[in-house]
Amino acid sequence: MKHQARKRFGQHFLSDDAIIDGIVRAIAPKPDDAMVEIGPGLAALTQPLVERLGRLTVIELDRDLAKRLREHPQLQVVESDVLRVDFSALAATHGGKKLRVVGNLPYNISTPILFHLLDHVDVVLDQHFMLQKEVVDRMVAVPATAAYGRLSVMLQWRYAMENVLHVPPEAFDPPPRVDSAVVRMEPLAAPASIDLGLLTELVQVAFSQRRKLLRHSLGRWLEEKAFGGTFDLQRRAEEVPVAEYVALAQALAAEKQKAG
Repeated sequence: MKHQARKRFGQHFLSDDAIIDGIVRAIAPKPDDAMVEIGPGLAALTQPLVERLGRLTVIELDRDLAKRLREHPQLQVVESDVLRVDFSALAATHGGKKLRVVGNLPYNISTPILFHLLDHVDVVLDQHFMLQKEVVDRMVAVPATAAYGRLSVMLQWRYAMENVLHVPPEAFDPPPRVDSAVVRMEPLAAPASIDLGLLTELVQVAFSQRRKLLRHSLGRWLEEKAFGGTFDLQRRAEEVPVAEYVALAQALAAEKQKAG
């Protein structure tokens, strides 16, 4: 019986063979890879992946789809909301190997998934995700562009990213109302050491009034923190490069440590 796409799960199933081949080529799976697929759905990507890998772990929330997937002997099925999955524990079940994470992410919760994986970045080798094109544009955006924002800063601090494939709506069944893209995310080998909570708060404050100069938002916040250093606040949030936000978070953490 044909599975009906469920709106509450944001289901759009990939059905274009040429696009599927393009994604598999971009991922370039090898037989000894420890790979995890998020939201395998009707196994359009799962099948070519497992053929190359030999075994594959899949995370599926839809009970009916999880039941179908369990019929495949080469799949380890984790029936769960991906936001509840402990990827560090999952890596341990793969002999401590770093995970290669792939998937057609539900567009309605794609940003929370990206931030959830950021908490487990130390056990990840790389990530290839199908996302709404607008989200991928924001992820890879450079400063002084309309797409550059909180997501750009928080992810570029930790990953090298590139848009590797454009995917039109007609590649899906049912077709979404937006264009999609596949992004490659590779954790940086030597990221800046920071207090992630502090960077998160700082960036959130900076972009809370993105049309105004930073002195109206970040300036007041830095005053409250009694920041003794210097930072050019005569700019808008979108004009500040990632490295400067990271350096400011480091300076704030150093002052806090000194204050004791």
